[in-house]
Amino acid sequence: MRRNKKRSGEHENHERWLITYADLITLLLVFFIIMYAMSKVDVSKYDVLASALQHQFKQAETFLPKNNGIAGKMSTTNSNDDKKQTNQQEKKNQENEKKEKELQEFKQKIDTYIAEHQLEAQINVTNTNRGVSITLDDVFLFNSGQAVLKPPAFDILNKLATLLPGLNSKVAIEGHTDNVPVATGSIFHDNWGLSSERALNVLRYLTEKHKLDPTQFIATGFADTVPKADNDTPENRSKNRRVEITILR
Repeated sequence: MRRNKKRSGEHENHERWLITYADLITLLLVFFIIMYAMSKVDVSKYDVLASALQHQFKQAETFLPKNNGIAGKMSTTNSNDDKKQTNQQEKKNQENEKKEKELQEFKQKIDTYIAEHQLEAQINVTNTNRGVSITLDDVFLFNSGQAVLKPPAFDILNKLATLLPGLNSKVAIEGHTDNVPVATGSIFHDNWGLSSERALNVLRYLTEKHKLDPTQFIATGFADTVPKADNDTPENRSKNRRVEITILR
């Protein structure tokens, strides 16, 4: 018998047609993807197409021996990732809602305190994008050109000290001045030094006297760089001389 003659007992692979079939299915898939990419996006059509493709890929598992199917695995993984992201977002939303509720309750308590003690002229509380901001007039807190706290300021700071520990928020204490230079002979070189020391003394009162956590606070001096009004009249300059205590969102 000749060597190049096919052996009569050689096994013939009857499943080779599956390779051709798989190639055909792949080409059809590529064709439909290209057609879809060239078409106008329609959300409803996209949902139908996505659902159909996902179903077909899952069915493809029967053509892949000893394998779960690539599409099936990806679908399961993506589904778990989406669920995890959804849960994380829901948790984050709940935390934000809780924090916002705490801030508004804090604001209400401060508003009530101000009204009961008739301090509306010296203290103003507002909601801002940054958080709940308490603005204290500098005359209420300090003598002109000085950074030592005056006794009338103690009561409001004592009240704040009882409320701040219950908030899981950073607190920014910011000193501001008008554009009038500090007096000759002042212990402060300029308004930067004055505004910074005023903010620091408010922080020190809360952390040293009331033992509040220093890591909760940020103290900054802005001098006259963030005015609330033009420094063109005594009244406007008075508005700019202030300390702002903001419970940050």
